[in-house]
Amino acid sequence: MVTTQPIGFIGGGNMAEALIKGLLAQGHPADQILVADPSPVRQTLLSDLYKVELAAGNCEVVAQCRLLVLAIKPQLVEAVVPELAGTVTAEHLMVSILAGTATATLERLLGGAARVVRAMPNTPALVGCGATALCAGRFATAADLETAAVLFRAVGSVNTVSEAQMDAVTGLSGSGPAYVFSVIEALTDGGVEEGLPREVALALAARTVLGAAQLVVASGEEPAVLRARVCSPGGTTLAGLSALEDGNLRATLIEAVARATRRSKELGKCL
Repeated sequence: MVTTQPIGFIGGGNMAEALIKGLLAQGHPADQILVADPSPVRQTLLSDLYKVELAAGNCEVVAQCRLLVLAIKPQLVEAVVPELAGTVTAEHLMVSILAGTATATLERLLGGAARVVRAMPNTPALVGCGATALCAGRFATAADLETAAVLFRAVGSVNTVSEAQMDAVTGLSGSGPAYVFSVIEALTDGGVEEGLPREVALALAARTVLGAAQLVVASGEEPAVLRARVCSPGGTTLAGLSALEDGNLRATLIEAVARATRRSKELGKCL
């Protein structure tokens, strides 16, 4: 069961919507969720679909809620957050989902000793299967981290890391769904080339990836161990794996995480 205290969303985009949907599914009252978003279209959508309350502006959210979710675009942080500096107090907890934005940046923009928790969720949160990493800012407490964890458990799993590791989280799980979508697309194309109808190939590819991931999570075993169990000497799986080795799939995926991590660091330096 999630907390029933009022939760204020500064920004009502897709990830905010995913959190709202998850919170409601966990029993959080809709009238205890307040959202500010500059888009009338988003306001109408969130109000009509989820019956949440709408705020006239960001400062109204801060005035009415002690638990805040900052869900704006990272490039807007310098324009939006300083306006809140006079209203965010030591009683507030701000949970930020801004990619590449350090807790120290938010603390500075808020004028000093704000309690900030930084979160890096990913898009599968939209279907309740997200993977979120959290880290605490300088003034956030262990209780603040747990409060944030409760929020994100409504849309998936939660891990706590150091802030120094958040760029790697971005490169792995933040960007990772796109890598997996590419794998599913390639598997589908392979099935089509071998004679399967596209809709059948896509269904098989997607469910294969989903099932394999669930097996890793449920078994608690290393992927290498599970892979070995699928391989029979001289069989079809080994033949397929040899093609992956020829194409350097492992090295390519490792490099994808590395490049995305470096880019996250670069973007963070711009703030």
